[in-house]
Amino acid sequence: VAMATPSSQQLPSKENNLFKSLVRFYETKAYKKGIKAADQILKKVPDHGETLAMKGLTLSCIDGKKEEAYELVRLGLKKDLRSHVCWHVYGLMYRSDRDYREAIKCYRNALRLDKDNMQILRDLSLLQVQMRDLPGFVETRQQLLTLKPSNRNNWIAFAIAQHLAGTHELAVEVLNAYESTLEGDVMPSERYEHSEMLLYRASILEESGQTKEALEGLDKSKDLILDKLGALDLKARLLMQHGDLEKAQAVYYKLLSINPDNYRYHDGLKEVLTLSKKASVADLSKTYENLASWYPKSSAAKRVPLEFLPAGPAFEAAAEKYILSFLRKGIPSLFSDLSSLCQGSKGTILEALMEKAVVSLKTNQKLPFRCVEVEAVENPATIVWVHFFLAQHYDQRGKVEQALMNIDAAIAHTPTIPDMHLCKARILRNAGNFASAWVLANEAREMDLADRYLNSECVKIMLQAGEVDRAHEVIALFAKDTEKQSSTNLHEMQCMWFENEAGYNMLSQEEFGSGLVQFTAVLGHFADITEDQFDFHTYCLRKMTLRSYVALLRMEERLHGHPSYCRAAYGVVRSYLGIASQDLMNEDEMKAYNEEERRKRKQKQKETKERQRREAEDREKEDKERKAAGKTTKNSDKTPAKPQEEDDEDPAIKLATKPEPLLEACKPLELLQLHACGNLETHYLTFEVYLKRNFLLMALRALRRMHTLNATHPATHQCTIRLYLQVEQAAIDESYEAGIVKKVLQVEREKMIPAAQSLGSHNCAFLASHAMSLPHVAAVAQMMVLIAPADKETAASMLTEFARGSDGKSLEGVDKRDLKNVQIMLTRVFELPNAIAEW
Repeated sequence: VAMATPSSQQLPSKENNLFKSLVRFYETKAYKKGIKAADQILKKVPDHGETLAMKGLTLSCIDGKKEEAYELVRLGLKKDLRSHVCWHVYGLMYRSDRDYREAIKCYRNALRLDKDNMQILRDLSLLQVQMRDLPGFVETRQQLLTLKPSNRNNWIAFAIAQHLAGTHELAVEVLNAYESTLEGDVMPSERYEHSEMLLYRASILEESGQTKEALEGLDKSKDLILDKLGALDLKARLLMQHGDLEKAQAVYYKLLSINPDNYRYHDGLKEVLTLSKKASVADLSKTYENLASWYPKSSAAKRVPLEFLPAGPAFEAAAEKYILSFLRKGIPSLFSDLSSLCQGSKGTILEALMEKAVVSLKTNQKLPFRCVEVEAVENPATIVWVHFFLAQHYDQRGKVEQALMNIDAAIAHTPTIPDMHLCKARILRNAGNFASAWVLANEAREMDLADRYLNSECVKIMLQAGEVDRAHEVIALFAKDTEKQSSTNLHEMQCMWFENEAGYNMLSQEEFGSGLVQFTAVLGHFADITEDQFDFHTYCLRKMTLRSYVALLRMEERLHGHPSYCRAAYGVVRSYLGIASQDLMNEDEMKAYNEEERRKRKQKQKETKERQRREAEDREKEDKERKAAGKTTKNSDKTPAKPQEEDDEDPAIKLATKPEPLLEACKPLELLQLHACGNLETHYLTFEVYLKRNFLLMALRALRRMHTLNATHPATHQCTIRLYLQVEQAAIDESYEAGIVKKVLQVEREKMIPAAQSLGSHNCAFLASHAMSLPHVAAVAQMMVLIAPADKETAASMLTEFARGSDGKSLEGVDKRDLKNVQIMLTRVFELPNAIAEW
C-alpha cells in the first residue's frame, strides 16, 4: 500500500507511527494486530479517512467481513476524497474481487493526486497487462523507468511492454540500452538472468524477421548464454529462416545427437531438407536410415519415416521394423501411436501385416517380418498384443464383429491384463451396448484398484451409460475418504473431464439445471486459470523467465479455444436452448415442473441430513464404547458432524429458472466466436439461438460462416432450409426495416440456393449428391418432414434402407454417434413404431 503524503488530515506523531504499523501489519498478514492498531488511531481521530480505508482493507482479508470492509473503505474515501491512499485502497479492494476495470479507475484517480507514486504505478501496470491494455501498459512502464532507471526490472518490463504491443524494434533498443548500462563483466549471481535476457532479445529479433542481427547477437554472446540447448534450437530456426540451410541442417543434426526422440527437431530437419530440395522420398529415406543406424534406441527415427513413405513395400518394411519391438515388449500404446496411419491404404497394409502375424504365430510361433531372424521363436504372449492391436484397429473402422473376435481371443489367451477388458468395454460402448460396456469396464478396474487411469476410464463409460450414482461412488475412491466430500474435491482438482461427461449425461436426460451446474464449474476453472496468471506478472520479471512469460501470456489469450472450454460452453448453450424449448409449455405446467423439481431436491437433502445425523450418532456411540473400554482412537475427540444447512435455493434450480434463457445462451457464444470460430458447432449453436430469438440477420451471419467452413455438412444444409422456411412462413410485415431485412435475405439465398429451386427441390438435390452418407440422408429426411409433414413415412424409409443394406448402403464404418442420432430422430421426430423396430 502506498504510504500517505501530507494531506488535509494530519495525524499526531504517535498515531502516525501507529498508521505505519497498521500498513506493516497488513503487508505481513497480521490482520488482528492491524485492526487493533486502526481502532487505537480511530479512538483518537475517528474521522481519519486513510485509517478507515486501511481498516476496511484489513477486514476484507477476514472471512465474512467483505461488506463491512467495503463500507469502511467508502466511508474513508468520503472523509478524505483528496487522499491517494484511500483511492489506492479502494482499487486494491476491487482487485481482490477481480473487478479490474473499476480497480484501474481507482488507481488512475490515485495517480491524479500523486502522479509519481511508484507503488500505485506498479499495481496499475499489473492490471493493464492482465487486461491486455497494451498502450496503457507501455505508458505506465515507461513512466516507471523514467522515475527509477537504476532498477533492472523497469528496463525489462518496458521491453516486454513494447514487445507485446508489437513494436519489436523499440523493445530491442530498450534491451540494448540496458545492456550498455552494465559495467564490466556480469556478476556470477546474475549470469542466469543476463543469459535469459540475451535469448529473449534474440527471440524478439526472430519474430521481427531480423534473423541476421539475431544470429550475430547469439554468436557474440555465446559465452554468456547458459541455456546451450535453447540457444542451439533458436539458432537452427534462425539459420533456416535466413536461408543458410547447410548450417541449419548441421545444427539440427547436433540437436538430434543430444535428443534423438524430440519430434520438433525431426520436423525442423525435414523442413530444412524440403527448403534445400532434398525432401524426395528417396532422400528422406536415406537420411532416416542413417539416423536409425546412428541412434538404434531412438523410436522417433523409426516412426517418422512411416509418415512420409507412401503406401507400398517400403512402408511395409519400415512398419515391420517399428512394430517389432512394441510386440516383443508388450507395449499397449502401439495402436495409439499408429492410429493416425490406420486409415486409407496405409491402414489396409497394417491390417494385412497384423493378420499375417496372427496366422504365423498360431502356426509356428514366429513373426513373418522380413527384419526378424529366421530361427527366432517369439514369446507366447506376443500374439496377445497382435490381437489387441487388431481389435482397436477394427473398432476404429467400425467393424464390430472382427474387433470383438480379436479382443475375445486376447482375453482367452491371457485373461489377467486389465487393458484387454477395458478395450472390449470401449468396443461395446462404441457399438452402442452401454449396459455391457460399463460392467466390463468395472471388471477391468477391479483387476487393479490402485490404477487411477482404469478408474477414470470406467467412470467415463459409466457416465455415458447413464450410471451416474455408480460413477460418483467409483470416482470417490480417488477423491476423498467420504462420498460426501468427493464432488467438492473433484471441483478443487479441476477434474474437467468428469464435470463435462456428467453435464452431458444430465443434458441427455433433460436435467438442464444439473447439467448447467457441471458446465459452469468447468467455465469457472478457466476463469481461475485466467486469474492465476496475475501472480506471474511480478514473479517472471523477478526470476527473469522472459521467454516462458511471453509464451504464458500468449497461451492465456488462446485459452478460451481449448477443447474442454469449448465443450463446456457448448453444453451451456445447449442447456439454455433446452430450457427455452421447455418454456413453450404453459405457465401452470412450468410452475408444476419447477415445484416438482424443488420437492425432489428438498427430499434428497432431507435424506442426506438424516444419514449424516445417523452417522454422527453411530460415531458418538462408538467413541463412548471405546472410552468405556479404556481405549482411545485417533478420532475420539471429534465432535459429531453437524448436518449441512439447507441452502436457500438449489444452484441447479437457480440456473434453470433464469428469466431469459436465450439471453444467457448468448454470453458464452461471444467468447466462442472470438476463440473457436474455426469450429462449425460454434456457428451452428449461434444460428440456433438467434433463430429462436427471431434475429434473422444474426442467424444469417452464422449460416454464412457455416457455409464458409463446410458448405456440404448436414448441419449447414439443415440450417439453410430452416432459415428460409421460417422466412417463407413469417407473417407479412410492410415496414421499411422489414423490407431491408427481406432484401438481404433474398440476396444471400441466391448465393446458397439456386434461384429456380424451391426448398423441397434443393433438399432433393442435396440428397442426390450424398445418397450414400447416413448423416446427410438423415438431415434430408428431417428437412423433408419439416417442409412437407405428409412425407414422414417416405423420409423414414430412406433411413431404414441403411438398416436393410439395400442399394449398396451399409451401416458398417458409420460413426456410432450418427447411428444414435438417427435412432433419436426416428423416436422423437417420426414417431413410427415400425421404422424404430426395423432400425
